[in-house]
Amino acid sequence: MFQQLSRLSPDAILGLMAKYRADPSTSKVDLGVGVFRDLSGNTPVLACVRRAEQAVLAAQTTKSYVAAAGREEFNSAVEEMVLGGAHVARRDRRTRTVQAPGGCGALRVGAELIRAAAPAVSVHVSDPTWGNHIPLLGSSGLRLDRYPYYDAAKHELRFDAMLERLDRAAEGDVVLIHGCCHNPTGADLDPAQWQALAQLLTRRRLIPFLDIAYQGFAVDLDQDAAGVRLVAEQVPEALIAVSFSKNLGLYRERVGALIIIGENESRADAMLSHVLQIARGIYSMPPDHGAAIATHIFANPALKEEWLRELAAMRTRIDDMRELLATELRRTTGGADFDFIRKQRGMFSLLGVSTQVVERLRDKHHIYMLSDSRMNLAGVMPHNAGYVAEAVAAERLA
Repeated sequence: MFQQLSRLSPDAILGLMAKYRADPSTSKVDLGVGVFRDLSGNTPVLACVRRAEQAVLAAQTTKSYVAAAGREEFNSAVEEMVLGGAHVARRDRRTRTVQAPGGCGALRVGAELIRAAAPAVSVHVSDPTWGNHIPLLGSSGLRLDRYPYYDAAKHELRFDAMLERLDRAAEGDVVLIHGCCHNPTGADLDPAQWQALAQLLTRRRLIPFLDIAYQGFAVDLDQDAAGVRLVAEQVPEALIAVSFSKNLGLYRERVGALIIIGENESRADAMLSHVLQIARGIYSMPPDHGAAIATHIFANPALKEEWLRELAAMRTRIDDMRELLATELRRTTGGADFDFIRKQRGMFSLLGVSTQVVERLRDKHHIYMLSDSRMNLAGVMPHNAGYVAEAVAAERLA
């Protein structure tokens, strides 16, 4: 049966991880893998997570299934965190939320829901976008299209081109939108742009599929969700994929959720029934451990306050490294070409150099980033920022 299968190339990020691990250099720098790192280079277990996990384990009496949709209290807390307590869609009982295996699981279940409802529609994805968006959505059988988003050479949004392209999309098409901390560019829409986008989606009757994987990593929980809330207020239907890998550090626990917003309460119930059936056919029941930890933190005022402090510290660490790297690049290049790094948000930026430069940075200087020059600012440290800047300055003109 399997003789006809040829060996596939490794995923770009997984392949980069393997090369980094195999590199014996003591000066190597990992700017590729999209995980948060503290100043020691570790991806930490948050203190609030440790305490919550201990409490969850102490109180646990069974490992039986929870529910097909996951924990009700988790889903309710996620809705409030993403949409706010008084959102019109929640007030009108048009929202339904199910727990999913990470943001990836939420995206795939959402894609399958779209295919079940309208298999002929196109999903419009930003150019560029997170590398796993394409296989997650495309493997469901949906047709994918691209809309302009970012000019890597000019380090700026292509917002007018984005609106012009989406204005030509077919009615009923889906638009995948990063909620904040755009991956891979770090370039987010401002409030006026969010408003213009919401108006276009409403006028053209396009369905937003909002992916919010970094809530709290740009400004704070509420401001980072402002664009998502605005869009969800103005459109009759929407999907929202949520991840807690970054802001709670629950990477390996795969904690996520899919929020669905229907045109009315009855339509939301119908959408939910399909979501549960789709989930049943993919993974049957969602994992509980990480969601139980998150639920305990959200429900405990002291733990939630501790989480918000730890989240602010992670955000500050990223912002500090943005500032430091931009300063070092200005020093080594003698110009302001890389000042854009300061203005962006979240863990990622596109350095804006060629694939050849990326390869020389890896092969000559042991600095690892994706081939499109996406770099994870959490891999920058006070002790290596100058080294990275000097290597970039040397190789970009070589």
